[in-house]
Amino acid sequence: MGKFLIIGGLVIAGIGVVLLFADKVPWLGRLPGDITIRRDNFTFYFPIVTSLVLSVVLSILFWLFRK
Repeated sequence: MGKFLIIGGLVIAGIGVVLLFADKVPWLGRLPGDITIRRDNFTFYFPIVTSLVLSVVLSILFWLFRK
């Protein structure tokens, strides 16, 4: 149980660091294929390609660390 709590805390801290520095990475969230719809008082943003890239990168990292 203790090991699970430590790993969970590290994961949450890692997500916090990524969110803190996400605006410093200029391409993150602005890749071709990300959907942005702007109207008068409404903006809808769906980062589909950014999500796919992050998913692939995280999957590779988790695969490497598991081995």
